[in-house]
Amino acid sequence: MASYQGFDVVKERYQQEITTIDMARDFSPTPLGRHRSQGRFSGQAFREDLLKPALERAYIVRVDLDGVTGLSTGVLDEAFGGLVRDRTLKMGEFFERVKIIATRDPGVVDEVRAFVSRADQQLSAH
Repeated sequence: MASYQGFDVVKERYQQEITTIDMARDFSPTPLGRHRSQGRFSGQAFREDLLKPALERAYIVRVDLDGVTGLSTGVLDEAFGGLVRDRTLKMGEFFERVKIIATRDPGVVDEVRAFVSRADQQLSAH
C-alpha cells in the first residue's frame, strides 16, 4: 500500500490511511438529483451519508464511479463541490485526499475537478 505524503503527520486522527467507496454498490447504481428533496440517492445524501464519514475515518478516500450509470452533473457538483462549499475540505485538501476512479468515463474526473474549483472560486468571491 502506498503511503501518502502528510499521512504520517495526521495518522493519529484517522482510523485508516485509505478507504474506498464504490458508489454503485455502497450507495446507488443510479444516483439522481442534487438535494435530498429530489430523492434519497442525491448528491447531497452521498456527500453527507457516505463521503463525509469516510473522510473522518480515513486520510485518503477513493470513490469508484465505474458501476454508476447516468451520473448527472447535479450529483457530481453537490457530492464533490459541496465538500468545498460546506467547508469540509479546502480545494487543495480535496485534491490530496479524494481520489476519483472513473476508468469507464475518465472525463468524469475532469468534471469533478471543475466543480471543486468552481466551488472554491465561489467561496473566494464572498
